[in-house]
Amino acid sequence: MKILYLNGDDIEGGAAKAATRLLRGVHAQGVDARLYVQRKHGDDPLVDGPLSAFGKALGRVRPTLEQLVCGINPRKTNGPFCAAYLTDRLSALVDKTAPDIVHLHWVARMIRLETLARFNLPIVWTMHDSWAFTGGCYLPGDCTRYKESCGKCPVLRSSEEDDLSHQVWRRKQKAWKDLNLTIIAPSHWMAECARNSSLFREKRIVVIHNAIDIDIYKPVDKRTARDALKLPHDKKLILFGANQFMKDRNKGFHLLVQALDELAGSNFLNDSTELVIFGSSAPSPQQELGFKTHYIGWQSDDASLALLYAAADVFVLPSLQENLPYTVMEAMACGTPCVAFNQGGVPDMIDHKQNGYLARPIDDSGLAFGIKWVLEDEDRRKELSVRAVNKTQREFTTQKVANRYSALYWEILDSSL
Repeated sequence: MKILYLNGDDIEGGAAKAATRLLRGVHAQGVDARLYVQRKHGDDPLVDGPLSAFGKALGRVRPTLEQLVCGINPRKTNGPFCAAYLTDRLSALVDKTAPDIVHLHWVARMIRLETLARFNLPIVWTMHDSWAFTGGCYLPGDCTRYKESCGKCPVLRSSEEDDLSHQVWRRKQKAWKDLNLTIIAPSHWMAECARNSSLFREKRIVVIHNAIDIDIYKPVDKRTARDALKLPHDKKLILFGANQFMKDRNKGFHLLVQALDELAGSNFLNDSTELVIFGSSAPSPQQELGFKTHYIGWQSDDASLALLYAAADVFVLPSLQENLPYTVMEAMACGTPCVAFNQGGVPDMIDHKQNGYLARPIDDSGLAFGIKWVLEDEDRRKELSVRAVNKTQREFTTQKVANRYSALYWEILDSSL
């Protein structure tokens, strides 16, 4: 069995983590698998990328070119949008590689919609956001027009029925209707969205969670972790982090600020608690968050990130809408209870008051209460920690996820004979 994975990147982002972890997992089982990416940053021998200087440069500028060609001004949109209009060379790559199955991960900015039909092979597609079944947006929020035919797109701030989102939806409908396609949803929420979509309601949709490497993401003595990071031993540490959270409103930093303000105003934990933020350097001027704040910056490797999770007492995810956020899974694997809104795929990981806390969406007071609930009772926090670790080891290990995918691949190949 030979599998070709496609993803935009090999390191940056949750889709890259999912793709590379699955790649290593199935390869360890003896599957002939490789990953091709548009932008290669690492040195994994199982990962390929453009070889020529032109190809590498094109991989970097393609997203910007895509926006220019399609007349999309990111400053005037209400979130990311991709029309997948530019041509690509992926059908030639597939012909040369000759896989049995092409497995897509996050490919919105590396592929033209019409290319998939040219593969003439079974396709498995893991949806890391909603782009595959919408007219071009990644996270539709409250919009459900993907159930019909898009148009009047709130992301494009459009009031036209036949806007770019409807045009992209029509292209997808035409190009993808006869594909031999199996959709993988990493969360039950994403599966339900796809089943309700006009593009995928007739397709096979399977829920398989993303994987985590529990040899890296595992509990570490808190004192040792804090020594390595130069964090205080005598404080409770609230951890928050996300890529570009200052720019991306979906990450919910504004709601975290309100929750922290409520906690600080009640004088709860003020002298005994500090805040740790990763994913961004300290802004200038720094925003007053009610607690002493440590800005760790971007953590590029798994070992450093695992140490950071292990050092914290609680991790907070204030996002408005997420599929299956790796930050929650990673924190839980390291024994750090999580507080988040009851939205998206988060309930697939957090069992309310069993291994963490789920607040009512988007209630910042509920978020504040959840943080207080976890931190005010150390014995309860330790019990939450044990259950969080147990759940990740029971359901999300690389081996378990790779086993499910391998079985699915063989099933698809057998049915194609």
